Amino acid sequence: MIVKKLLALVVAGAVVALAAPALAQQDAETPPKLSWSFAGPFGAFDTAQLQRGYKIYHDVCSGCHSMSMVAFRNLTDPGGPGFSAAQAAALADSFKLSVADHFPDPQEAVISAFPLKPPDMSLLAKARGYARGFPGFIFDFFTQYQEKGPDYIAALLKGYTDAPPGFKVPDGTFYNRYFPGHNILMPQPLFPGAVTYDDGSPQTLEQYTQDVAAFLMWAAEPRLVQRKRIGFQVMIYLVVLTGLLYLTKKKVWREVEAH
Repeated sequence: MIVKKLLALVVAGAVVALAAPALAQQDAETPPKLSWSFAGPFGAFDTAQLQRGYKIYHDVCSGCHSMSMVAFRNLTDPGGPGFSAAQAAALADSFKLSVADHFPDPQEAVISAFPLKPPDMSLLAKARGYARGFPGFIFDFFTQYQEKGPDYIAALLKGYTDAPPGFKVPDGTFYNRYFPGHNILMPQPLFPGAVTYDDGSPQTLEQYTQDVAAFLMWAAEPRLVQRKRIGFQVMIYLVVLTGLLYLTKKKVWREVEAH
C-alpha cells in the first residue's frame, strides 16, 4: 500500500513537472518549426544566408543590441559567414576598429532611452526558446531537434499584430503573438523592403527573420559544423572499435572452448 502511494506521488510530481513549462507559456502561440540548413547531424550553415543575416544585424539590430562576444575576425572563420580577410577588415574599419576587435556596443544615448537594456545577442539563439511540453520534448530527443532558438526568434520578429478585442496593451509595449504575455517592449524592428539585399534574395519579412535568426544561431554556436564533423568521426570510431572488440571476444572464447 505504501509503495503504491509513493508511486502515485512520483507520477503526480512528474506530470506537474512536465506540464509546468507548457503552463508557463500557454498564453503564447507555439512558433512553427522551420527548415534550417544547419539542422540535423549533417547540417551546415548557409554562407549566403549568414552574410544576409549579418547585414540585418548591422543595419537594424546593432543600433540597440550588442554582440560583445563576436569579433570581426570571426566572420572569416570556417563554417561561418565566409567573409574574406579583406572584407572583415573593411567592416571593422567602418567602425574605426581592427579585425581583432569585437563588435562595438550601441551608443549609450540610444540604450538609455529604453526602460530596460536590450539583451546582448551573442548567445540569444541558445538562450531563447519555448516549451515543447510532453510528449514533444521526447520526440525532440530522438529527432535531434535543436532549433527552438532560431524558430522562436524568427517567429517573434514576425509576430507583431493588432491585439485582439478586449486585450489591454500597456503603454510603451507592443502586442506579439509569440511573446509570453504578448506585451513586448521592443517595437517591430523589421518590415518588408527595409533592408536591401545584393544577392537578389527576396526582401520579405519572412526572409529577413530567417536570415537574422540563422546568423544569431551561428554567433551562439560558431563551431557547430566542426562539432558535428567530430561527432560523426567519433561514431565511426566507436562502430569500428565495437566490431574489433566483438571479433576479439569471439577469437578468445573460441580458443577457450577448444580446450
